[in-house]
This record gives sequence, C-alpha cells and structure tokens, in this order.
Amino acid sequence: MCISRSFTVWQDKLELAWQLIPIELWYTIYMVTAAAFFAALMGLPLGVILSVTGKGHIKENPMIHKVLGALVNIGRSFPFAILMVAIIPLTRLIVGTSLGTTAAIVPLSIAAAPFVARLVESALNEVDNAIIEAAVVMGSTTWQIISKVLLVEAWPSLIQGMTLTVINLIGYSAMAGMVGGGGLGKVAIQYGYYRFDLFIMLLTVFLMILLVQGTQWLGNHLAMRIYRKRGVRAHD
Repeated sequence: MCISRSFTVWQDKLELAWQLIPIELWYTIYMVTAAAFFAALMGLPLGVILSVTGKGHIKENPMIHKVLGALVNIGRSFPFAILMVAIIPLTRLIVGTSLGTTAAIVPLSIAAAPFVARLVESALNEVDNAIIEAAVVMGSTTWQIISKVLLVEAWPSLIQGMTLTVINLIGYSAMAGMVGGGGLGKVAIQYGYYRFDLFIMLLTVFLMILLVQGTQWLGNHLAMRIYRKRGVRAHD
C-alpha cells in the first residue's frame, strides 16, 4: 500500500512538472531575452556617452560624465525587489498590467540598463588610446570613431558583458515570480516553496543552473572566436 501510494505521489509530481516546466521555461527565456534586448538598447548609448565624456577622451565633459555617472550608480544601487514594486504604475502604463510575463520585462529591463551602461563604459575604456588617436589624426568624426573604432575594438568585451547581464537577468527573473511574473521563478515559489514540494524546487534550480551555464558557454565561445580571428590570445 505504501509503495503504491508513493508511486502515485511521484507520478503526480512528474505530471505536474511536465505540465508546468516546458511553458514556464519558455517564459523565462522570453523574459530574459526581451529584457536583455531593451537593457542593451538603453544601456549601450549611456555607456558610450559615459566613456567618450570621460577624462582625456574624445568628447571630455566632466559635468555630463559626473551627472550621468551618478544617475547610473543610483539605478544600479536600487534593490530589484523594491524596483519592481516602485515602477508598477510605469509597467501598467506601458503594457496595461503589472502582472504576468510581459509585465516583468519592464522592471527587468530598467534594472539591467545601468548595469549594461557600466559594462559598456568599461569595455570602451579598454580600447588602446593609440588606435583612437590614429582615427582622430585621420580626420574621423566622433560617430565614426564610436561606431568603427570603439565598438568594433571592444566587441569581444561587449559580448562578455552582455553574457554577464543575461546571467544576472536569469536570477532577476526568478525574483519576478514573487510579484506575479511568470517563468521558472513562479514555479519554484508557487508550486515548490508554498506547497513544500522539494522535487519541484530542485528541478527549477537545476534548470536555472543549466540556463546560466549555457549562457556563459555561449558568450565565452562567441568572444573567443572573435579573439582567434584577430589573432589575440584571450584572457582566461
């Protein structure tokens, strides 16, 4: 009787997992991908401005650099759980609701944008000054220096930075499940934590780890390919 009951319990667990996990895994990938895209859309220009207005750069402007840097730092220091709640009116204005997978993209994007900006700034600041000076001497415009020198030279570092951003977003997406967002975080909280189902909890954690490891491998692989094409030995 006990064996039969245990078998039935595990069968129910597996059926529940089969019903929930595939669609919620897709929701997680959808949230993270969309949020990474919009974070890059906002963070890339911010990072470029932070870099080129820095000390000794092509458009040095201490005032813009300090003000923008302060705003980025404020955005980075905001705890994500508080940010999700604080911008609920904005989320409703943009998507019409504050609940669900699509709604979670708004706070995820806003939370990641300052992080992307700093990563972009750091990547562009690593570009050799001699290359920039050569472009200036050749009469290149500011836009040409940014688009054809800075961004091109920093491309591997930018890929690695976006890889780190996506990994952070995977973690943030799990937290989004606490406030009505979809994805694996929702499964872990609603079906694992609230129902004391250790199997569901461990399964979602395992899938999150796989997502992180897969993202890290892909990012490293793309960056290493560019380094090899340039004949540069990448740092381990």
